[in-house]
Amino acid sequence: MRLTIVQTGDVPEPLRPHFGPYHAMFERMFEGTKTASSYEVVAVCDNQMLADPAHMDAIVLTGSPAGVYEDHAWLPPLRNFIRAAYAAKTPMLGICFGHQIMADALGGEVRKSEKGWGLGRHRYRVTSRPPFMADAPQTLAIACSHQDQVIVPPAEAEVVLASDFTPNAGLFYKTGKALSFQPHPEFLDNYALALVELRRGRAPDDVVEAGVASFRQPSDSTRLASYIGRFFAGEAS
Repeated sequence: MRLTIVQTGDVPEPLRPHFGPYHAMFERMFEGTKTASSYEVVAVCDNQMLADPAHMDAIVLTGSPAGVYEDHAWLPPLRNFIRAAYAAKTPMLGICFGHQIMADALGGEVRKSEKGWGLGRHRYRVTSRPPFMADAPQTLAIACSHQDQVIVPPAEAEVVLASDFTPNAGLFYKTGKALSFQPHPEFLDNYALALVELRRGRAPDDVVEAGVASFRQPSDSTRLASYIGRFFAGEAS
């Protein structure tokens, strides 16, 4: 399977020399699940053009510092691409901003949450178990970094992960071909922690400190990545 990684943003400049680009994090994650045989990276945030999704094997939409409600020239074409991929039933995964722009393009509502920053390792309830998550435990602890949230999911979406802070943290769509998550299973802990530290002065001190302390609990990122691998294996083979 050839996986098209639609890069909608990148690692913050202060962290890039040490941690590299976003797409490499996804490639590392998928190599662990033996999901893809090759990768294509399209940096839409740099105005690279997207091809017809009907001819793609599978798609990943990455995180971004952008908001879906902002005025960027690449956002309208990306929404059209998502709708076309959904109509063509091309398997598609969205993470963080990818989760939000999928919901936005497919009829949901996304905005900056009045709850503020979500930082560190959050614990999410598993609220539904599609076949690829059949053996999921009651909760999953995954790193996150966001202010925006999916406030109202699209009518086609079922909530599969939720927390009090992020009620719509994971969405699985009725076609069986689209899946998205607010948290970041592709982040290693050293990067996730560096990202929390980078928010000092922007996020409240208590939120930053709680985010740092949250990494004392074990991560379920590998488990969530395995579910994503199953999703693609079942829907994109």
